[in-house]
Amino acid sequence: MRETISSTVPLYPAAADKLKFRGLLFAVAIALLILPKLFSSGGSLTTFSLVGISIIFSMSYNMLLGQTGMLSFGHAVYYGIGGFLAIHAINIIGTNKLPIPLPVVPLIGGLTGLLFAVVLGWVSTRRSGTAFAMISLGVAELVASSALILRTFFGGESGISANRTRLFRVFDWSFGPQVQIYYLVAAWMLIAVIAMYALTRTPLGRMCNAVRDNPERVQFVGYDPHVVRYLAFCFSGFFAGIAGALAAICFEIANSAYLGAVQSGTVLFATYIGGVGFFIGPIVGAVFVTLLSLGLSDLTAVWQLYFGLIFIAVVMFAPGGITGLLMMHRPLLEAGTLGRVLPSYFIAFVPTAAMLTGFIVAIEVTVHYAVNSGDDSRIKAFGVSFDAASRYVWAMSAVLLIGGFLVARRTWTRVRHAWDDATGAAREQGIPA
Repeated sequence: MRETISSTVPLYPAAADKLKFRGLLFAVAIALLILPKLFSSGGSLTTFSLVGISIIFSMSYNMLLGQTGMLSFGHAVYYGIGGFLAIHAINIIGTNKLPIPLPVVPLIGGLTGLLFAVVLGWVSTRRSGTAFAMISLGVAELVASSALILRTFFGGESGISANRTRLFRVFDWSFGPQVQIYYLVAAWMLIAVIAMYALTRTPLGRMCNAVRDNPERVQFVGYDPHVVRYLAFCFSGFFAGIAGALAAICFEIANSAYLGAVQSGTVLFATYIGGVGFFIGPIVGAVFVTLLSLGLSDLTAVWQLYFGLIFIAVVMFAPGGITGLLMMHRPLLEAGTLGRVLPSYFIAFVPTAAMLTGFIVAIEVTVHYAVNSGDDSRIKAFGVSFDAASRYVWAMSAVLLIGGFLVARRTWTRVRHAWDDATGAAREQGIPA
């Protein structure tokens, strides 16, 4: 059985794959270097830093969900603990004037996340599936409630703050300007992505996939699924601690929100929406969710509702996430049959957009009367002002929603026929689609 596994799935990447990965990594590093030159505002640099932190956090979560098949509702525990220890470390180092620079502090957060994962993981990973999810939820609630009780360590509701500029300087960098924090986050993001990619290519990474797919067979060939899950859990906690430490450094504060259910839910959304079956899925999801949350929060007061609806839509219609949708078109691109599908996409886009517009208007009007019924009926959402009490607005919403749905249903039937035709042509060329 071990020989079969080794022959079907190579443990080490081919030379071409290595070259391709290194080339991509080099291109990403160059892009990260020149990005602040193109977008130099403080808001842009903060957004880029948040994206980098979210990428590390989402990829650490994907080590559990995507690689090993463990659904966790409490991954924010290791993120938050890493953030709190980083803040305490900054205060201790600054007070005692220790010769420890700020770029080393995220490693302290990572080791803290690893320590708590080592302590809590052995019991948590004895079960998988629903039992593990419930255990992780219980641990998360326990730690989150402790944050308001153990005020000496967690600081209560206000949290713990620090001054990152008091630490030992490297190359005369004080890490006060946001651009320096951006480069710190970008460097740690590259290190973490490379390390997690390398981990997926090891025998442990392959066994994590095997435990996810068939733990009984893994046990049959002589491996303990519990030990494999435990090791994956520890590595995941380490990288989550690094992400939490970077977040604490970026904002110079750590509070109970780092440990809350919202933080755990956000990383779950980002990982699943991006695509848990792909290595780059959490990266895509982290970028999408971070930018969307920052953008939607300025456009509508109920942006979290739209997040939930997007998550439901992905679960129902695109289980592979955004990356899965994109990778579905790769065989068509290789076979040269993608052009057969694109016209149908463009035709279906118009009624689908109309349906979504009507749906959004209906949500905004309903929320206004359910929450703010006593306020002025003129509201603004997504940059457009309209009167929620107007009959014309209600009629327009109904026409766009119902009419768009009926037309979109017919156009997407055409898309399905075009897709079957394109994939059939790709299979005739010997390309699996």
